[in-house]
Amino acid sequence: KVPTSDPNGFDPDDDGPRIGVSYIFSNDDDDEQDDNLDHFPPDHRTVNHAEKPFDPQDELECAIYYRDECVYERNPGAPTHSAESLLNKCRPGDLLEFVATGQYPHWAVYVGDFQVVHLHRAEIKNNFLTDVSQGKKGRIVNGLYRYRALPPEVIVRNAVDHVGSRDRELYWRNSECFAAWCRFGKREFKIGGEIRIGKQPYRLKLIFSEKKSHVLEFQSLEDVIMEKRRNDQIGKEAVSQELANHLNNTTQEIKEERFVN
Repeated sequence: KVPTSDPNGFDPDDDGPRIGVSYIFSNDDDDEQDDNLDHFPPDHRTVNHAEKPFDPQDELECAIYYRDECVYERNPGAPTHSAESLLNKCRPGDLLEFVATGQYPHWAVYVGDFQVVHLHRAEIKNNFLTDVSQGKKGRIVNGLYRYRALPPEVIVRNAVDHVGSRDRELYWRNSECFAAWCRFGKREFKIGGEIRIGKQPYRLKLIFSEKKSHVLEFQSLEDVIMEKRRNDQIGKEAVSQELANHLNNTTQEIKEERFVN
């Protein structure tokens, strides 16, 4: 397959989107190192957080589809709160997302008593919410995935039962997959939860503006999440430029191939 050369991702002669092949710019090893560990910078780097606060304008609107069903949708600019403010809003079983510019979002499950369970440095830990935030702003993200949530007590039990799991005992590639699995209980969030053969049933729609969007195909939800998180880390402008370069290079390769033939 050849990715569409239309940066809008739509064919004016067709009602449906022109879907390009999936591409992930970092491999699993990179994600394991930078994302599965979900490491927070050491204390001497915290000053960088103040220099680059989270910018909601650089957040990319996107949606995930499984075949024709939308299973995830995010509109940019959702308000964020300090860790102290979040404590007044959280209920056991809530999913939390901590965000900072230039970093992967960090997800956690609120389990009550001011504590969260989360995947951090290749280990599932139980920590105080204020400690996990590391000064980052956060928000409750129960509604991003459109799956039916489990009862709060089951969500909390899913999280707490895995505290202490580490390294090869882990079944999740990053903090988002673990937290989402705790809330929804779907095996698609686990490593190898879906067989990556045959058709690519998942689509990630990147929405840059009302007239500019692009759609990519993936074989598993895990793959989609990895790419979505990478986009969150580099930001909307970088993703747009990266995609434009990718499409321009592909178009040039096609022209050169036709010229040779």
